Amino acid sequence: MRTTEKNGKLIIYLEGRIDTNNAAETEKAILEVLESHIDLEPSFDAENLNYISSAGLRVLMKVRKMSGKSLDVVNVSNELYDIFDTTGFTELLNVRKKLRELSIEGCQKIGQGGNGTVYRLDDDKIVKVYQPWMQLEEIDQERSFAKTAIMNDIPSVIAYDTVKVGDCFGIVFELINSDTLGHTMTLYPEKLEEYTDAYVELVKKLHSTHIPKGSFSRIQDISHTNIENMKNFCTPEEITALHRIVDSIPESDTLIHNDLHPGNIMIQNGELLLIDMQSISLGPPVCDLVGIFRDMLSAPQRNKAVIEQSTGMPSELIFKAGNLFFMKYTGISDPAKLQQYYQKLGLLVSFNVAQLLGKKIEAVMKNKDIILENILRKTVIPNEQAICELFKTI
Repeated sequence: MRTTEKNGKLIIYLEGRIDTNNAAETEKAILEVLESHIDLEPSFDAENLNYISSAGLRVLMKVRKMSGKSLDVVNVSNELYDIFDTTGFTELLNVRKKLRELSIEGCQKIGQGGNGTVYRLDDDKIVKVYQPWMQLEEIDQERSFAKTAIMNDIPSVIAYDTVKVGDCFGIVFELINSDTLGHTMTLYPEKLEEYTDAYVELVKKLHSTHIPKGSFSRIQDISHTNIENMKNFCTPEEITALHRIVDSIPESDTLIHNDLHPGNIMIQNGELLLIDMQSISLGPPVCDLVGIFRDMLSAPQRNKAVIEQSTGMPSELIFKAGNLFFMKYTGISDPAKLQQYYQKLGLLVSFNVAQLLGKKIEAVMKNKDIILENILRKTVIPNEQAICELFKTI
């Protein structure tokens, strides 16, 4: 039986027909494969499966009981999906229809970030194409988050279907006659203050929207997971200190986006809409402000090319818009007081960047040694108590 290994899973390919005539033989072949790959979670690819009878369904059910986990059956045709659905197996198994295939040849690239690139398909739609290493479960999570955000009156894009683009996954969004806020600011710098006012309004809307418990993950839980993923290159004492910092982050039932720069905001008919919802979570506003400061006032000085690509703005304009944003968001107009505020945010940025190592973002991992020595060990660990106090007071 044909198999491959991918992302810790054993992909088993089902082909032709599985019915009374060959169900026993198919079951034997599957069990032999599972016995030789006991350390991998099984998943089935049904792209070349033409038919499955009740006898075949019982084979899949037996595998599910043996694994003790929800079983993925992907690339299912519409006809086969009806069989799974009618028999109730869509409730027992994680059955996914075959994804629509999409080409981005000749499409305009309108934005690029760490997890993917956004292309305009036509006047009505865009597609976000994720990096090859992104798993379908992570992508479905962003689609679900976008839907939940809309249901809670958060201005955000409407997500349509998940698609395949070459070897990558993507999500199609409806965005009629739209452009990113960053690109629009670049095209019309004379309207920078007007656009920044709208930017601040959107961010404050997000930070004042109370969300029912369980709709999104807590920022504390996400950060604790990131830190656990850093055990291979941090000492136990450093890991413990980072966990203590996370525990100092106040509880909140309001939303934070966690990547709220102008490249992740679209303008559609004058309305600002959020995109890139993969990391949206519950948390205090300061966590978003740290990310905005990192991307608009800190990163342009260190990673000019990367942040220009992400935001769609020249670094000089990013810096100008960032200062204007914080003046309007905080109400601080005195330059000296604003610099004092920035110093506090800068210390929190150090912690933010350090724990991003746990997410294994490509751009961050390229600078892993520098981040460990110059940021984690020289800045974060010696200032643990101060960082904890800032999360509580800023």
